[in-house]
Amino acid sequence: MADLHEVADVEVSDVDLLLRLTGPRGDFLRLIGDATGASMGMRGDTIRLQGTPEAVANGQRVLAELLGVLQSRDLSREEIGRAARSLTAHPELRLQDLYDDVVVRTGGRRVVSPKGLAQQQYVAAIRQNDVVFGIGPAGTGKTYLAMAMAVAALQDKTVQRIILTRPAVEAGEKLGFLPGDLAEKVNPYLRPLYDALHDMMDIERVGVLLERGTIEVAPLAFMRGRTLNDAFVILDEAQNTTPEQMKMFLTRLGFRSRAVITGDITQVDLPSGAPSGLADAEALLSGVEGIAFRRFSDIDVVRHPLVQRIVRAYDEREVRRAHATRAKAQ
Repeated sequence: MADLHEVADVEVSDVDLLLRLTGPRGDFLRLIGDATGASMGMRGDTIRLQGTPEAVANGQRVLAELLGVLQSRDLSREEIGRAARSLTAHPELRLQDLYDDVVVRTGGRRVVSPKGLAQQQYVAAIRQNDVVFGIGPAGTGKTYLAMAMAVAALQDKTVQRIILTRPAVEAGEKLGFLPGDLAEKVNPYLRPLYDALHDMMDIERVGVLLERGTIEVAPLAFMRGRTLNDAFVILDEAQNTTPEQMKMFLTRLGFRSRAVITGDITQVDLPSGAPSGLADAEALLSGVEGIAFRRFSDIDVVRHPLVQRIVRAYDEREVRRAHATRAKAQ
């Protein structure tokens, strides 16, 4: 029978590297230990790991991956914790590959790269397919990475414009009470797209491109009857489209254009009983050449670690409710 309490040591002779790995007062080690299941402590220039053989082996691998990256760049507390969780969830992941996979460099010289295996696969799918669906919970980077890919395509001149759109389902009957024309009424619902855009590009530059029409942010209703050529088109909050709206959007795609559709099927705001165009598209179009579907889960959440636990709690409740419904039916 395997020893359930294994001990292993990882020696790091470079003091600066050791401090950047372990953090102030060893705080980073606690994050890594929580993710891997191994208990970690410091003894001089040595990190001691204790736990089950699986946890210790996992801890050693995570430390080795982090040390490899820290040789060439610093990692924040959030990045250390996120990397440890991603490496634990995806044993095949190589951390250096993520940081080498640059999607776009922002005006502030910040680099946007995938932060986990699911994000890496999502970016690869967008590079390889004309239409990609990113489906999963909030905080997994679906829209943000799609925006980064759109900005990169515009910078590389592989497209001539970016079109960002969302359904305004949440507004419902309240639209009539808001001031302004339809575009102004739905503007609050498009705010997350503007926020992501401003994070990638200088605000003045964004303003110029919006005035020229190089970047367009519009409600989904404005897409009807158009043909979108030479464009990178992002449809956000796609779970709130009807099947008819989804078909309308997908058939707008013109020559030399690409589309990324993002949404969370568990967050549908359509009237009760109304089918979601996102779920309908996944059922209908899976397997169609040139279209890729990439799923995200709570493991892939890249916001505050608590968000991951919140998403998991809600998902588990839905599973319990589904089991209870089936039990009653029987």
